[in-house]
Amino acid sequence: MYDVVLLSLAEGQGSGGACGDECGGCAPATACAPRVPVLKCADALTAAGARVETITAASDQEIDDVIARFDAPARPDGLTWPDAHSKLRLVVASSTDGQLRAVVRRLVRRYAPPPSKRPSDLPAGRTVPDLPPLAILPLDASNTTDLAAQLGLPRTPEAVAAAVLSGSARRLDLLRNDGGSVTVDGALVGGMDDDGHAVPWRGRVEVDDAVLSNGDDPILACAIGNSAGYAEFAGMRLLADGDAVDGQVEVAVAVPTVIKQRFRGSKMRVEVRRARGRAVSVLPRDGEIQFLDDGVGGAMSRKRSWWTEAGAWAVYAS
Repeated sequence: MYDVVLLSLAEGQGSGGACGDECGGCAPATACAPRVPVLKCADALTAAGARVETITAASDQEIDDVIARFDAPARPDGLTWPDAHSKLRLVVASSTDGQLRAVVRRLVRRYAPPPSKRPSDLPAGRTVPDLPPLAILPLDASNTTDLAAQLGLPRTPEAVAAAVLSGSARRLDLLRNDGGSVTVDGALVGGMDDDGHAVPWRGRVEVDDAVLSNGDDPILACAIGNSAGYAEFAGMRLLADGDAVDGQVEVAVAVPTVIKQRFRGSKMRVEVRRARGRAVSVLPRDGEIQFLDDGVGGAMSRKRSWWTEAGAWAVYAS
């Protein structure tokens, strides 16, 4: 029977903010007590004969300590590698996709070899080996747009426990970026003003050899989708068909254009330009611009690139 680690993240870890109003267990310091779905999942796993350990990580180091348990025996080349035959299972209890991303990012940090030590058994087109599968335990059962919902993964504690013990893993694409992080769902470049209106910005957006904007157009938003979480912005359909297993990233930019009408003046419409490819780059032209990456806010003032790593990570599915 399997050993299972049920990993939760403490307040502020991976989401850029608190763990939520319904946590009910935040201590005055950094730790959070296990939430009800975590306890129910642990009970279901235990009832099925698994040995379960619940851990609440309050730092990257504590996440790393859990991940290190998935290491394979030492390799002759000295690289740290995941054990493909491990009997240990990992469940990540997450309130947001940003918290899930925090764990996947640490997996990449641990197992990605330096470019100078790329081994021959690393899959072509990849910078990381097959990462250990994990189960996603959504802590917000009502969320219909998070990654688990998009992928049709089990959402109840009992169903998640059954998926973990079945051992059926589904491999997914992963977006890495040159900022040293990863994207499990998608990113949205561009922000809104205090009235909720998109703030136009300028930048060069390229997808492989396709140029969606050369830097002269005012862009309302740029969606970078590994799945379908950023398909819409301010009521506009941006991404046509997010797919986390096709080995490509879908990118869309929304550009306002003026249409002149004879005898009727002019009117504004929004043109959506789309492309698919293995990599995308965004080069801001007007200083700093805001973005969301898996729901976590940030800002960029220099070129940022994302690229697809096909099948790099995996989730337990029903």
